Amino acid sequence: MIELDRSEMTPLLQCKDLVAGYRIKSGFVHAVDDVSFDLDRGGFLGIAGESGCGKSTLAYAIMRLLKDNATIESGSLIFKGIDLVKLNEEQMKKIRWVDISMAFQSAMNALNPVLSVGEQLIDAIHAHREPSQTDARDRAIEVLKLVDIPRDRFDSYPHQLSGGMKQRVMIAMALILNPELIIMDEPTTALDVVVQRTIIEKIQELRKTLGFSVIFITHDLSLLVEISDTLAIMYAGKIVEYGSSESVFNSPLHPYTKGLMNSFPSLTGRIKRMGGIEGKPPDLLKPPDGCRFHPRCPQAMPICRESCPSLEEIADRHSVACFLHKGAEASER
Repeated sequence: MIELDRSEMTPLLQCKDLVAGYRIKSGFVHAVDDVSFDLDRGGFLGIAGESGCGKSTLAYAIMRLLKDNATIESGSLIFKGIDLVKLNEEQMKKIRWVDISMAFQSAMNALNPVLSVGEQLIDAIHAHREPSQTDARDRAIEVLKLVDIPRDRFDSYPHQLSGGMKQRVMIAMALILNPELIIMDEPTTALDVVVQRTIIEKIQELRKTLGFSVIFITHDLSLLVEISDTLAIMYAGKIVEYGSSESVFNSPLHPYTKGLMNSFPSLTGRIKRMGGIEGKPPDLLKPPDGCRFHPRCPQAMPICRESCPSLEEIADRHSVACFLHKGAEASER
C-alpha cells in the first residue's frame, strides 16, 4: 500500500536531477537533462521555452506516461514523500488521475469523438472509483459547471463544441477526481487571445477555489506573467533560469530568457523594440559542447564553448546557469 505524505511543510513535488529521453537507432535523445525544481502545495509553476526544449517530455515523465521508446534514466520525482520513478505501473495507477492529473495539449485529439462529453467524464470516474451512475453523473455535471459549461452540453459530442469549450472540457476531465496537482501542457495552443485570456482566468479562479497546484507548460512566456508564482526557463533539455516569477520577469539574467521576453510586446504599455533569437535549438542527440545556448548567444565567451554552467542561486529565489553571472560554476555534465 502506498502511504502518501500529507504534511503541509514539505513541497508537494520535488524533481531532483531528472534525466529522461528517447532511445532511437542512432542513440539516446536527452530531452530532459539533469532537471531539478520544487513545487509547493497550492503553488503555480510555469515552465517556458521554445518547442522541442523538453517541456512536454518532463510533463509525461511526471505522469509516467512516456512512450515505449522513452525512459527515465535517473533522478527522482518525490510526490508527497513517494518517489514516482520507483513505482511499478499498478502502483502508479493509484496516483495518476487521482492525485496528479493532466490537461493535454490538443483537446480535439485528446477527446473521444464518438462519446459525448458527459459519457467521457463518467468513464473517467468509473475507471478509478465505484460510485452509482447517478452520483457519477451528478459529479460530471458539477465539474462542467465549474468550468462554465452549461448542463445542456452534457450530451454534446466534441465536434459540436468550440475550441475554447473543448479546452474547458479537458480542464474538467483533469478536475473530475479532485487531484492535488494538475499539469497543463500548452492548454491555450491554437486559441485566439480572447479565449486564451478566458481560459487563464478560469484556471486561476479554480486554483484559488479548490486549492490544487499547477504546472503550466507553454512556449509563450507572456501567458505566465500574471499567473505563475515560480518560473522555470528550459532550453535544450535543461533549466537555464529558475526563480520567483516577479524576479525572473523584472530582472531576467540568462540571455535566452531575455531573448524570449523580447519576442512578445511589452505588457506595461512601454514601447520597445521586439526581436527574436537567431538560429534554432540544437539537436538533442548531439548537443553542442559547453553551454547548449552558446551557438545562439550574443554574449558567448570562450568558457561557454568548453564547459556547461550549473544552475546557481545568484539572488534570493533566483538561479541561473550562465557564466556571465558571478557564482556560476562549471557542472560535471
